[in-house]
Amino acid sequence: MSEDILSMEHITKVYENGFIANEDVSLSVRKGEIHALVGENGAGKTTLMNILFGFIPYQEGRILINGEEVHITGPLDAIEKGIGMVHQHFMQMPSLTVAENVVLGMEPVRGVIFDRQEAAKITQEISDKYDLKVNADDIVADLPIGLRQKVELLKALVRNCKLLILDEPTAVLTPQETEELFVQLKELKKNGFSIIFISHKLEEVMKLCDRVTVLRRGRSVGSGEIKDLTTAELSKMIVGRDVVTEIEKEKSEPKKDILSVEGLRCKNKDYVEVVKGIDLKVRAGEILGVAGVEGNGQVEVAEAITGMLIPSGGNIRINGKNIRGKTIKQIKDLGLSYISEDRLKYGCAPLMPIRENLMADRIDRKEYKKFGLFLDRKKIDDEVKQLIREYEIKCDDGEEEIRMLSGGNIQKVIVAREMSSGANLIVANQPTRGIDVGTTDLIRKTLIRKTREENVGVLLITSDLNEVLELSDRMIVMKDGQIVAHFNDVKKVSDEQLGEYMLGIRKMSPEEMEGLS
Repeated sequence: MSEDILSMEHITKVYENGFIANEDVSLSVRKGEIHALVGENGAGKTTLMNILFGFIPYQEGRILINGEEVHITGPLDAIEKGIGMVHQHFMQMPSLTVAENVVLGMEPVRGVIFDRQEAAKITQEISDKYDLKVNADDIVADLPIGLRQKVELLKALVRNCKLLILDEPTAVLTPQETEELFVQLKELKKNGFSIIFISHKLEEVMKLCDRVTVLRRGRSVGSGEIKDLTTAELSKMIVGRDVVTEIEKEKSEPKKDILSVEGLRCKNKDYVEVVKGIDLKVRAGEILGVAGVEGNGQVEVAEAITGMLIPSGGNIRINGKNIRGKTIKQIKDLGLSYISEDRLKYGCAPLMPIRENLMADRIDRKEYKKFGLFLDRKKIDDEVKQLIREYEIKCDDGEEEIRMLSGGNIQKVIVAREMSSGANLIVANQPTRGIDVGTTDLIRKTLIRKTREENVGVLLITSDLNEVLELSDRMIVMKDGQIVAHFNDVKKVSDEQLGEYMLGIRKMSPEEMEGLS
């Protein structure tokens, strides 16, 4: 049995408001292993890793590195002790080269001048040593997402870190990029590195990791060898109940067009055309999935449909009405609901209570007024309680600020509001990103139920390939602002085939896509 490189013993962290984020949590990681850390949003994973990396203090317990107790005073101290952290959201300067990003904070100098040549040499040597296939002289902004992920790894490796924390490292990668990353992580493991792998994608945990530790409600509830567990058993450990990992749904019976997009063109904030004349339709009773590597126009399509971005060309109709010149509120009133990819920036008002966030889109309707003037507080309170119960939102009474909730519970509030708005078109942009298996299960089943039982049409934009393949009735793939593939029978599409279209290796001709809508 390998010796432990890390032992976190009986860690307890209580915030000033009395919230217990970690209670008596223990985690051990062996030398040369990939160790999964899993749990629902709010389970305490982020807090535990922030403690390990020196971001926040803790009240009880101790941390041992290579058998010796340590007191980590901050991120620089953690790096000095051999701990590196690769965050889900890259911490990079896009306009600089790979080498300049990698050596930031430890720049080599010649006299008093930054030595670019030495920085490139240091970076390239590490890249070549671990076969990361990154060119030290490339500008980071020009790199695809998969290579930018490797730049983050390089930053840790150059600093001689031997224990790497990877937070949702595959969230925005294609299947091919994920496979390549896994090959390199296994190579690092062979070279004696230890890796803490945080992910909500249990199929990746089962495929890559050696052992797993499960957190639930701030406590460690189990650990074990991956080879001794099934995906279903691991899911049950995470949420405390059985979870169906494969979605079962009846065949869709699409009806009239709810959304019609014709010749849509959009420019980004730099006035570069990022959506190049696309057509699509969403019908009542179906889910149209949109797959693609992030940055290929999907976000702009969603923002154009919801009124957050003014298109440079084309027409958008919701329930037969052209949205040109209409405000966001007027577009919503046509029958639209929107689940934004950025839940804190666009999906909610963080400083307002859960109650207000749940009711924000309907408080001006007649049915919530008494005598046409005063708010009907009893009706509002009853609806808030019902939504909290129906969507399993973990909170006290709905009066606390929404920012105090975990990411998964914030997402439940947003989904509860948008799903109960009475709209018959839902634009769902990354609806389950970064949330746990239990919340993901609830959201996916709700989307299916809405289309089957209530004839709602859904435009689903997601970078989760399992999600787009399991939920979609029809599917398009976007690359460089264009639709490069369109599938009526999603069941016949494999992960590998989908990845080839996403990367631009394959593209359907207009004749192949003709008649698929």
